[in-house]
Amino acid sequence: MNGNLPRIFAATGLMAIVAMSDPVQTQLRQTPPLILESIAGRDSFEFYCASCHGKTGKGDGPTAPALKTRPADLASLARRNGGAFPKDRVLAMVTGTGRPLAAHGSTDMPVWGQIFRGLDPSEPRVKLRIENVVAYVETLQEPSTGAGELGARLFRTHCASCHGTNARGDGPFAEQLRRVPPDLTQYTARNGGVFPSARVYRIVEGRDVPSHGNRDMPVWGDVFSRSRDGLTDEAVRARIQAIVRYLQGIQQRAG
Repeated sequence: MNGNLPRIFAATGLMAIVAMSDPVQTQLRQTPPLILESIAGRDSFEFYCASCHGKTGKGDGPTAPALKTRPADLASLARRNGGAFPKDRVLAMVTGTGRPLAAHGSTDMPVWGQIFRGLDPSEPRVKLRIENVVAYVETLQEPSTGAGELGARLFRTHCASCHGTNARGDGPFAEQLRRVPPDLTQYTARNGGVFPSARVYRIVEGRDVPSHGNRDMPVWGDVFSRSRDGLTDEAVRARIQAIVRYLQGIQQRAG
């Protein structure tokens, strides 16, 4: 056994020398990893999606011109969906469960759910990675500030007097309040890059009103319910959701 050791070490050394001199092996060592250690939405998007969709999601990535079907403009998803980001639909598209095989032409877009599961054995990590990518795409949405947008109209009518027409807390009544109204365009920046839509809905509705001091902010859930328009509960919820969607669309992005 001991007599074989020199020959084993010599063979091992020879293999190492061959590998070092083999350009294919050198190329393999320089190839970036297929799976990112980070599961942050921005990191995954820039690593896996930006080459086609572009860093801002507008479909202008460096490989886009070479594709038969132009990549979708992901930044306009909310605008094309009445101001609401279609989170569930986007999630289904990324995982591959919500689209037929020909949805992107000749399957131009990879089914990332299957690819991630093939690269990463941890199902919880794969699920979280996909959810984070979708949440990041939500932060890329263009503002929905058209004159006919219900949320914009409701905001100007009911909120701008305190929060200002630009939602930065500088409305004409702001100086009369005991607390300066917050800058509503910073929700996403203050929440790690993800718009807290559920929390904002509760604030507008009135369930989280104590966060505005001693009810300085009207409880719009109650105000809309008492409206002379004879609104149903469903219509009240739609109004609140419209305001939340509007606020989501005017968020300022860090950097």
